Amino acid sequence: MSVHSYTVTETEQDERIDKILTKINDKVSRSQVQSWVKDQLVKVNHQKVKSNYKCQAGDEITWTIPEPEPLDIKAENIPIDIVYEDEDVLVVNKPNGMVVHPSAGHTTGTLVNAVLYHCDDLSGINGVMRPGIVHRIDKDTSGLLMVAKNDQAHMGLADQLAKKTIKRKYEAIIHGVLEHDIGTIDAPIGRDPNDRQRMAVVDKGKDAVTHFHVLDRFAEFTHVECELETGRTHQIRVHFRYIGYPLAGDPKYGPRKTLDINGQALHARKLGFEHPITKEWLEFQADPPDDFQQLLKELRIRG
Repeated sequence: MSVHSYTVTETEQDERIDKILTKINDKVSRSQVQSWVKDQLVKVNHQKVKSNYKCQAGDEITWTIPEPEPLDIKAENIPIDIVYEDEDVLVVNKPNGMVVHPSAGHTTGTLVNAVLYHCDDLSGINGVMRPGIVHRIDKDTSGLLMVAKNDQAHMGLADQLAKKTIKRKYEAIIHGVLEHDIGTIDAPIGRDPNDRQRMAVVDKGKDAVTHFHVLDRFAEFTHVECELETGRTHQIRVHFRYIGYPLAGDPKYGPRKTLDINGQALHARKLGFEHPITKEWLEFQADPPDDFQQLLKELRIRG
């Protein structure tokens, strides 16, 4: 571990400590600094603080940077659909049923295991269990996901997520027939107070905004495109349940009687972002998987 110190200047008066430390450590993300604070590796005037502490001129900040943990995830020869790759980023079309990164109960067979077999130069910002992972999509959601191959790329992509400049569009099949062609669901999301394994719209949740427009209507279902303004856990699934139109096949938020599909009918179809190094705008599209498209055909036949 290495220990560092810094004295807050008058021009930095009332700035948040995580912002100041990110500015000083220009190769570290704000989320990484916040994890240092959470782990009590940051002190101000020898006292523990929170990430939202507003610094005062003359404050003495000390912080300890831990040694990087060795990567101990096993690379596995699992086929993956790579849509784009260069020396900094990967864009992968993740299949339905694949977990993004190792966790309790899912130590192998994840996207991270597969990507590590393909290339061993992933960013380490999110720790040993989530190398290269900038954002996630659920196990039973298919579609496009970006992966950072180095820390500089990771910070650039994470900054775009924070600024809400990344384009993310999904397709979904929902229960019920939506009357409005377009709409926005603006409702905060947090842990469900009655079930800690689920998310819900709650008063003190984090801001969450989903825009949608109708692609097609059927007798009992609607095919919609959704665009994320924020990226909360299970956001689309929670929002459509909240307005009374849960996703078809959703085992956590939907009804038991639903369409025959493995998991929720949700696909991350479009992804656009500024390349974190070259600054070129990149945009990708991947069609929904076969079972999703087959469902749409059957629904059209039914009318």
